[in-house]
Amino acid sequence: MSGKSKVNGVASPQIEIIDAIDDPKYEQFLYWCIIHRRAKWIPITSYTDYENDFRYRYLKAAIPKGFHKKVLFLNGDYVAMIEYASAEVSGYPITNDSVIVMNCIWVLRKDRGNNYAKLLIQEMMDSEKEASGFATIGLENHWTVWLKRKQMEGLGFKSVRSIELMHKIRHQGRRFTLHLMWMPVKEGAKPPTWDESKLLEGT
Repeated sequence: MSGKSKVNGVASPQIEIIDAIDDPKYEQFLYWCIIHRRAKWIPITSYTDYENDFRYRYLKAAIPKGFHKKVLFLNGDYVAMIEYASAEVSGYPITNDSVIVMNCIWVLRKDRGNNYAKLLIQEMMDSEKEASGFATIGLENHWTVWLKRKQMEGLGFKSVRSIELMHKIRHQGRRFTLHLMWMPVKEGAKPPTWDESKLLEGT
């Protein structure tokens, strides 16, 4: 997707959305988030043991089953991204065969307020016409800035289930709430569920 127009003879910003799985030159975006802005990216294929890399193994399994990592470029510079996949190969233990799960969405701070997140949500919805709805997680009282419940609600999701958790390593003793966020797009769509036992695994 791309767009460019002129207003009063002046070129407006050019927006382009690419899928990192479609072209090897965008492979870097499959392995790191745009907020990292690494000065030099080392291709995964240069690793001596890349087949033991967790992300590599995940992508190898997920891409054939509908994984996508889309990056929004503004005048040639990346400013926002969205990652999603079928529930079968999602990064979260969310279950529902007809649901697409959004693993992540992010807009660089300097480029917020321009509806780029909503543009990426629409891009995801347009590319997954067969989905009955879209799911993700929402964090409440959590110390990170990712996937906040209120932000997800602003993008059209609503909480359909929640669980209170406590981190085992960092911020010991501090509790937070994890929400299962849901956005149906077809009438009568069945909300997804999740495996709470898997939510409690690891750290």
